[in-house]
This record gives sequence, structure tokens and C-alpha cells, in this order.
Amino acid sequence: MYEHIKYEVSDPVAIITLNRPDALNAITGRMQAELKHALATAEKDEAVVGIVLTGAGRGFCAGADIGGLQATASGEAGGQAREDLSQFSAKPGNPDMGEDFTVTFSYIPSLQKPLIAAINGACAGLGFVFACLCDMRFVEKQAKFTSAFVNRGLIAEHGSSWILPRIIGLSNALDLLWSGRKFDGIEADKLGLANRLCDEGTAKQQAIDYIKELAATAAPNSIKIIKAQLYRHLNMTFGPAMQESNQLMAESLNGGDFKEGVSSFVERRPPEFKRVGD
Repeated sequence: MYEHIKYEVSDPVAIITLNRPDALNAITGRMQAELKHALATAEKDEAVVGIVLTGAGRGFCAGADIGGLQATASGEAGGQAREDLSQFSAKPGNPDMGEDFTVTFSYIPSLQKPLIAAINGACAGLGFVFACLCDMRFVEKQAKFTSAFVNRGLIAEHGSSWILPRIIGLSNALDLLWSGRKFDGIEADKLGLANRLCDEGTAKQQAIDYIKELAATAAPNSIKIIKAQLYRHLNMTFGPAMQESNQLMAESLNGGDFKEGVSSFVERRPPEFKRVGD
């Protein structure tokens, strides 16, 4: 039922591919709705331990579709007929994360499973924001990045002013957002934007392999809780963060995963942790 993305599951990985290669996977309203629906589907699927987001063809995502931008700039967007996308209605994300993670694209960090961007080419504008909001970025050397907002007379959109300094530091974030300059995967690695620097054509498989390794060695419920801790605690002072961690630690010590983790270590065998899903 998807037209602008592809969705596939190969246990334990869900792979979501932005699929408008002729437009470098520029984002449409339909793509946004389909992506949100697919992320919710992966989040609910017990077979899925982690999610890989990538792009078809030569690009990851070139940003918002230029047709939509032109309509907005000319004041015509409000008068255009809107496509019925109600079949893609979905609410992905952890509801316990709080209101901070319910604004536009802030649901992305609140997903209860790892989300890795496999960046294989052009990554610009809103596509750049999506990549930043993913938990990790596996970047191919030839990939090309730009924030581009300042070059269109815009501001740091959709949470990029919050997430980017936390990834690469304040001054580096100001540089990229002020200048809108282009940079490649090698510089992304030097800046700390890339978690893995990959040869051309390998980012997707490296991201898949990373999730497979997590599935073989780590408790999915622990992954879920640790992710929520890190994002929630970015908005907390040290004391409350420590108190919440102490409570979560006490709960985990009474859980089945802890017993399995200890047993598998003592018995020198791979752990058999319970998967997470609805």
C-alpha cells in the first residue's frame, strides 16, 4: 500500500527505504505519512529488534519536494487539494517519554527500537533533520550533506537546533546551519555526525549487521529502556536523572532478562532474551 517508501522485514531488521529515486527521495506529504506508519508497524512487530532507514538510488533524501516548497512560497499551498492519507494514521513512539516528544518529528527519537540512518548519497534540508533525529548514522564516504535552510531564507527547522549541537557541538552546529555549506561523509565522520564511515554501497548492510549483532547479544527491553533514558535525561538535571535510573535499575534486577543474562553467562551460551512488541 506504500507508494513513496518500501518496507520489508528480514528478522531481526525492518528496512525502510525512501523510494522516489528520480527526485533523490525528496519528501512529500505522502512520504511523511507512510514513513510514520511504517515506523509504527516496525515498533509493534516482535520480530523487529531495530530499524534501518535508507534511500533508493543515488540519494538518502534531498529534503522537501520542491513542488511543495514553491506552493508554500507563493502562498498557494493552503488552497491545494489535500490527499487523503487517513489509512496511514499512526502514533509511533513511547508514550511515557512525555510531551517533549509529541511535537511534529520529535516522535522519531521516542521510538522504542533503534533507528539507524544508512546514508548513501544526498542528505539535505528535512532529510538532514531526519538523519540527525535517528539514533545513529552509518555514512558512506561519497554522501553529500547540507542543512540548506539559511539559503532558502529559513531557520533551523524541526528540532535541528536541539539535536545537532548535541551530536557535533555548538560551534560546529552553528557553522553548518549558518553557512548551509556542503560537506561529504568523510567530514561528517570528523565532525562526529557519522557513527560509522562506510565505503560506497555498504552503509545499509553495515547497519543491518549492527542490528543483527544487537539481537544476538543484547536484551531488546534493555535497549528500549536505555534509549528512553538517554533522550529523556537530555531534558533533566542530574539528580532526577539519577533517581529515575535507580528506580529502573531496581525493576530490571527483578526482571526475567536479568536472570537470563546471568544464566547464559554462567552457562557460556548465547542469551535468549524476550523480543519487544505489542
